[in-house]
Amino acid sequence: MPVLYLGHGAPPLADDERWTGELRSWSAALPRPESVLVVSAHWENDPLTLGATTTVPLTYDFWGFPRRYYEVTYDAPGAPGLAREVTGLLDRPVARDEARGLDHGAYVPLKEMFPEADVPVLQMSLPSLDPRDLFEVGRRLAPLRERGVLIVGSGFVTHNLSCVDLSRAPDHEPPSWSAEFDDWAGRALAGGDVDALLDFRRKAPAAGIAHPRTEHFAPLFVSLGASAAAQATTTVDGFWYGLSKRSVQFG
Repeated sequence: MPVLYLGHGAPPLADDERWTGELRSWSAALPRPESVLVVSAHWENDPLTLGATTTVPLTYDFWGFPRRYYEVTYDAPGAPGLAREVTGLLDRPVARDEARGLDHGAYVPLKEMFPEADVPVLQMSLPSLDPRDLFEVGRRLAPLRERGVLIVGSGFVTHNLSCVDLSRAPDHEPPSWSAEFDDWAGRALAGGDVDALLDFRRKAPAAGIAHPRTEHFAPLFVSLGASAAAQATTTVDGFWYGLSKRSVQFG
């Protein structure tokens, strides 16, 4: 299986017909996965924790949106066998939280990619924000690809909500810091420059503005490790309220 890193945005991104169409086309071109292992920017927990392995209510981890966004459902099957495999592959303590449903970093894109909710899904927490630690987590999970597990990192290539201007159109021209960081990331991914990506805080332009906190870039490092540092192909590009939607496929 390939490995993905995708930009999920806030729940209203699901109203963007271009984005939803791109995700549907992307998933149609993928081999059908046996299951999905997703790590989202919206769940940090140490020790590394695995979410529910049965179908439980979603985690609506956002505030202040219209009611309809809290009425979305996505009843994908759990993946208890995958949870056991993940635990066996990692050389670290692994906790379980059987009450935690998928958060919007997981279900918003998966609902577009696998709308029938018939692919088992397991969510995994970010145990830290350290790029090399997360790269090693991904590296140890790489054998799952051989048995049809789709490993997905879900974040946003640029993410500074303090700079989002909701008074403008969603597709307005991005600010220079977002465009510059996105361009750098796109070139580094296409060139397979793992060292630069792992050291993005020092190597990337405007890194501190693009990511005041790095949780939305962090899932990329799990994907990089799981992909054996393969070069990436961009599958979704463009900007949404000035933030980069770039999504990539490894392998």
